[in-house]
Amino acid sequence: MSTVVLALVAGALTGLALGALGGGGSVLSVPALIYLLGFDPAAATTASLVVVVLTSLTALVGHAREGRVDWRTGALFAVAGLGPAVLGGMLSARLPAALLTGAFAVVAAVAALRMLRSSATEPTGTTVRAGRVATAGAGLGAVTGVLGVGGGFLAVPALVHTVGLRMRIAVGTSLLVITVNSLVALVGRAGAEVIVDWARVAPFAAAAVLGAWDGRRLAEKLSTEALQRIFAWALLGVAVFMLADAVPL
Repeated sequence: MSTVVLALVAGALTGLALGALGGGGSVLSVPALIYLLGFDPAAATTASLVVVVLTSLTALVGHAREGRVDWRTGALFAVAGLGPAVLGGMLSARLPAALLTGAFAVVAAVAALRMLRSSATEPTGTTVRAGRVATAGAGLGAVTGVLGVGGGFLAVPALVHTVGLRMRIAVGTSLLVITVNSLVALVGRAGAEVIVDWARVAPFAAAAVLGAWDGRRLAEKLSTEALQRIFAWALLGVAVFMLADAVPL
């Protein structure tokens, strides 16, 4: 029973982050699956991708209804990341567990620091360069494939500062990118011999889907800056813990 409760709580927080911020679900779900539910890193990243696909798709529907998705830009990001996501997924199963955990912690820490340093003000407008968008999308796909993250915590800043989307549109658009990248990364892991306890993943995923709807409502009530800073500090704490666990003393 305690395991189920932990799965429900962690899943709800994952969905809340995705729904409110357009990203961050996977950087919470992977540590939760490893440290709370006892998954090994390879199984955790695979299960995380399944959870993120279901949750981000749910949140995407809500944001799309509100007209907060730039479909053209999101599609370009997603298409550019298809190949790297597949290759990254294939590579992930061959990497040592400690390396995966350490790499995940470093990426999470960098993302958290960037979020704390960046301004949540709306962009004044910038020229969209397809090459830069495609490059950012390819990098995002690679990260998704290797680390089992949807990449929304990296996609949102890129969509704001590189593409020039307004924050709330970037949040909705990133959900499209996350859904596509995560699906493709799962395809890349299809042949890997990774054992996942789906009985424990199911309540986690269900809570995450429900949490995504609440996250979308929360985003409408709180300022973007407040949401961003709260999440960044939580993410930094998770990153420090995981890095300490990955580095032998």
